[in-house]
Amino acid sequence: MIEKMTKYSFILLDREKEGFMEDLSQLGVMDISRSSKAIDERSAEMLREAEGIKRRIDLLEKGNWQRDDEYAALMQKQTEAERALAVRLPWGESNPAREEELESCGIRFHYYIIPEKKYNPDWEEQYAVQVVSRNGGKVWLAVATAQGEVPAIPFEEVARPSGTVAQSKGLVKEASDAVATRVSALEAERDNLPALKADLTSRMHDLDVYWAKATGESAAEDYLAIYVGFAPTEHDKELQEKLDSLGYFYLTAPATAEDNPPIKLKNRWFSRQFEVLTGMYGMPVYDEFDPTPLLAPFFLLFFSMCMGDAGYGLILIAIGLILRKMKGGLAESWRLVTMLGVGTLVVGTLLGTFFGISLAEASWIPQGLKDCMITGEIFGFNAQMVLAIAVGVFHISLAMVVKAIIYTRRFGFKETISTWGWVTLIVGGLIVGGFALAGVIDAGITKIALMAIGIVAALGIFIFNKPGRNPLINIGAGLWDTYGMVTGLVGDVLSYIRLFALGLAGSMLGASFNTLASMTLGSNPTWQWIIFAIIALIGHALNFAMACLGAFVHPLRLNFLEFFKNSGYEGKGTQYKPIIK
Repeated sequence: MIEKMTKYSFILLDREKEGFMEDLSQLGVMDISRSSKAIDERSAEMLREAEGIKRRIDLLEKGNWQRDDEYAALMQKQTEAERALAVRLPWGESNPAREEELESCGIRFHYYIIPEKKYNPDWEEQYAVQVVSRNGGKVWLAVATAQGEVPAIPFEEVARPSGTVAQSKGLVKEASDAVATRVSALEAERDNLPALKADLTSRMHDLDVYWAKATGESAAEDYLAIYVGFAPTEHDKELQEKLDSLGYFYLTAPATAEDNPPIKLKNRWFSRQFEVLTGMYGMPVYDEFDPTPLLAPFFLLFFSMCMGDAGYGLILIAIGLILRKMKGGLAESWRLVTMLGVGTLVVGTLLGTFFGISLAEASWIPQGLKDCMITGEIFGFNAQMVLAIAVGVFHISLAMVVKAIIYTRRFGFKETISTWGWVTLIVGGLIVGGFALAGVIDAGITKIALMAIGIVAALGIFIFNKPGRNPLINIGAGLWDTYGMVTGLVGDVLSYIRLFALGLAGSMLGASFNTLASMTLGSNPTWQWIIFAIIALIGHALNFAMACLGAFVHPLRLNFLEFFKNSGYEGKGTQYKPIIK
């Protein structure tokens, strides 16, 4: 499947580009391109306004109220009130007016905060001491003395508690209510997000128009570096958090086909090994389909049929396991090589060939396994050739169904009526024919079904292939399309005979090398076994190399030409290549 992408548009001063690219390379997920625009006082002001709206949108979307100046100021005020309350609470409730009255009568109050371990109970014998509270290993102490007298307590006095506990709590509540009111206002402002986004889009459009009209000469003070990047949507949260922390101005939007974003494929373990083959043809565009899950099983099957020898499958498995222990280059594809080997081992066994030896004729092969092999004839034709043709018919039929579905999704049913007509005619006809040959339906039902399929297909191909156009033109276009379809399909289907021919050629060459090597043995061989081994090894090595080459090239051709052509796959996309440090 094609991974969803998010489009990032960055605007920054050209002199900042080196640091910017360094930061992006550290992130390692951004595929990016750039251009430059001249900036003057007017465009700089327009950009500042857009930045302000962008920050507002980000604030409202992410709920990060700390970035709102008013909210931050109210929170600071609440924090200060809470700290003041924390300082006032240990002193308990007091009557400041009464304290001032006593001081006017010559009594002075001294206040201390003393560690619990340093508190001396003897002070209570010497002075009028009042322990206000004890908490956290500290003692809050008030001492009353005559005016001018200083207690012999070896600790620095603290300021007299101001106000009352009730007043401090009131200030905290007042600040908390103000914060809550501000949060409510910001939450309500979220309803204005669509209008803010529309305003931002409009302002950025105006900026683009201004840049397009400006000569770049008048009052040009600097240049803006304009970057457009794409990153997988699954990384949005972490990527945007990092970009916000770096302080760059950017806009985000879901990527669309019109943006032509780079393509990153995301497949399961099996299909992922074949993504390199998709890349050899060309990556899909953003609104296309990823052909890899369909290419993978068919390439494996075609490769195995072209190799056609179970013994060569064992060699491929061994090569894959050896590559697993290596690094770089072909070693990265060890899983693919191993899977191709397993497929060749299974298919080669079903085709009945093991290092050129016919398993169907070998006496040491169990009869149960021989019964599973594809041998003999079907309707007077070699069974393996019929299998290759049948696989080709299915492959092309699947491609036509895929094309109809994908084109309908991309362009709408109205534009794909002709495509569905051909799918109905060919795929529907094959299904009805298959049921008839299998005896599932009788001749009468078969006739009716084929007539119905023919009528529906003819309407789609010749009458409604382009709704709203002159019917005579539609009929002419349908006839031309029919000519191209018939001649093309016949050639496409016959191309799949190569699956049988290559497998047969490989098995015959292997058998020939075996015969050639056996001719050196004689009736009572001794040292002749060495000659036998040399001829067999060299012969099968050459045959294996040629078989691998043919088994790689021709399955690619069948997938790239026959399947991709009939499925409508274009492969004109660009591969996702993030900048990585």
